[in-house]
Amino acid sequence: MDTRLLRTFVTLARAGSFTATARALHLAQSTVTVQIRTLEKELGTPLFDRMPSGTVPTRAGLRLLEEAEAVLDAVARLRATAAAGGQRDMAGGTTEGQVAVGAGDSLCSSRLPGVIASLRRTHPRLDVQLHAVSTATAVDGLRTGRLDIALLLEPEVGESDLLARRIADEPLTYVAAPGHPLAGRAAGWDELAGECFFVHEEGCSYSDRLVRTLQGLPGAHPRITRFGSIDAARSCVAAGLGLTLLPRVTVEHHLHEGRLTAVDGPEAQPVPVQLVRHRRRWFAPGAQIVAEELTRTFAAA
Repeated sequence: MDTRLLRTFVTLARAGSFTATARALHLAQSTVTVQIRTLEKELGTPLFDRMPSGTVPTRAGLRLLEEAEAVLDAVARLRATAAAGGQRDMAGGTTEGQVAVGAGDSLCSSRLPGVIASLRRTHPRLDVQLHAVSTATAVDGLRTGRLDIALLLEPEVGESDLLARRIADEPLTYVAAPGHPLAGRAAGWDELAGECFFVHEEGCSYSDRLVRTLQGLPGAHPRITRFGSIDAARSCVAAGLGLTLLPRVTVEHHLHEGRLTAVDGPEAQPVPVQLVRHRRRWFAPGAQIVAEELTRTFAAA
């Protein structure tokens, strides 16, 4: 059986639409359709019901899903073993292989480059690939095998097929341009409600919490602009257009240089950093090393 068909099947079962599956696998939508039809013909049973609300696995499809994931995991393990010589270099005993790590924009632009640089010095044969992804994309990547590890800025990860461990907490900071009326002083919700906020895209836990709070204030009509890039939000704030709430590590350099100034706003609870992997997928030695280094680095921050 062509394992590409199984990967397409698993991705479609998780994504719920042919369009999202094609985008995730970088395939034409027609290719996804052909692959699913081929798999259904080979297995002799329909795997999906095409509903107005989306694509839903049939009872046979649901039974197949866990088995397909197990096959893909076995294939990934086989490939990793073959490519890395059993994950060990016989000459020097150095761990080899590829490890795909997914994380949000804030961590990718702040803490993770240093972790990867350290791993390249200590494990030069370990290829750590960093992917800036949203929480939803990270979860999908863990399920389909495109990611080995994800770092999520989330209070909790409730998916039963994922194993999450809280490794740190990231402090949050309100910031504005130095010339902003609220820069460097205390401000309550009544003042913040009248400001423009430039925040991270929907799905970011701390941004979503801030927006919900602002929108829930009596008589408030907050002006909210969301960006997929933290750098874009930070740049708008530095230009004096409004405020933002970001992990302090992403603005420390700007605060030090005087391009941004902290605002003493209402208490913002630190956001947990969750190290997440798939509960049933093989966790290769290289991935274990990366996870240990991430844990150590974040604990020391």
